[in-house]
Amino acid sequence: MRMPFPAHSAGHWVRWFLIGCLLSPLVAVAGAYGDSDPAGDPVANGWGTRIKDIASVAGVRSNQLVGYGLVVGLNGTGDKTNTTQFTAQSVQNMLRQLGVAIPADARIRPENVAAVLVTATLPPFAKQGQTIDVTVSSIGNAESVRGGVLLMTPLKAGDGQIYALAQGNLVVGGFGARGADGSKITVNHPSAGRIPNGATVERAVAGPFADGGDLVLQFQDPDFTTAQRVADAINQRLGPGQAEPLDAASVRVLAPDDVGERVGFVALIENLRVEPADAPARVIINSRTGTVVIGQHVVVLPAAVSHGNLIVTISENPVVSQPAPFSDGVTVMGSDSQIEIQQEDRMFLLKPGISLEEIVQAVNRVGAAPGDLVAILEALRKAGALRASLEVI
Repeated sequence: MRMPFPAHSAGHWVRWFLIGCLLSPLVAVAGAYGDSDPAGDPVANGWGTRIKDIASVAGVRSNQLVGYGLVVGLNGTGDKTNTTQFTAQSVQNMLRQLGVAIPADARIRPENVAAVLVTATLPPFAKQGQTIDVTVSSIGNAESVRGGVLLMTPLKAGDGQIYALAQGNLVVGGFGARGADGSKITVNHPSAGRIPNGATVERAVAGPFADGGDLVLQFQDPDFTTAQRVADAINQRLGPGQAEPLDAASVRVLAPDDVGERVGFVALIENLRVEPADAPARVIINSRTGTVVIGQHVVVLPAAVSHGNLIVTISENPVVSQPAPFSDGVTVMGSDSQIEIQQEDRMFLLKPGISLEEIVQAVNRVGAAPGDLVAILEALRKAGALRASLEVI
């Protein structure tokens, strides 16, 4: 039988066929990225930020709940009667509601009871019967609520209506111990705790999502550039005129009126990726801890900074004044005070176009503490050499 090609070429063609099968997926992937994103757009490559991470739908929000309750079952660490009369009154009112007759002259010692405030967050679209977490905090002089049980507590919203009922065993991360001599030790905060899934939703909050009409996307950090980029991304995906920016904090989007279609529509929009605008040049200073955070866009103009460390040392040397022999004088103890002042002056130069890393290195070279760094930054801002806003938190 005559072969269509020489026998010695059969293996050659088989090898080339296998190599082609192995390389074709790589070529296809490279071609797909090259055709769809020749310029290396990070948004097209999936490197951008999802809209759901920077914006939310207007009206879709959580609600805060609060209620007053009692925690019982404490081991003598509850409220003391001499300072928290309302705890005893609350216990009496609760017992009367349960049908227990309380004599008028009865004295209740609520050492095993603590008056607490119960707080919770009602998430959007929460339905009746769902459970939410609650936080329990003592408002009296209870030493600890560890091991306590929260009695049924109605939780109200800002409109005064009851939206959930809370009850259950507390989970407390802190603890305390007291000795017979009055010494005590406390770890974390034993006067507050949480109850996972401790409240049951009794009423749903009506929202505007199902009412139809346009949707408004609200940004966490208002920025005109971000608003325009989000509107452009939506129009590119859904068609021109589908979205328009209203201001730096919101974008209006045309949406279907049917509830089922609106859910899928929002799911499509919130997974679109955009590249948010760069954060403005900003320096954040925590006045309590001395923490200083400098943004990457902070620019420092040429400036010379002189930083001085003033060290004051005061030493006391005891001196004994001894009277002469056979005199009526007495020995007197005195002191010799010596005060020494040392000042270290150091100067460093900030050149134009200096980077954030160079700023930190220059400040560290002069041994500036966080408080000194704050003073240096404020002085640079006043001199016009720091092109950034200073925010103290």
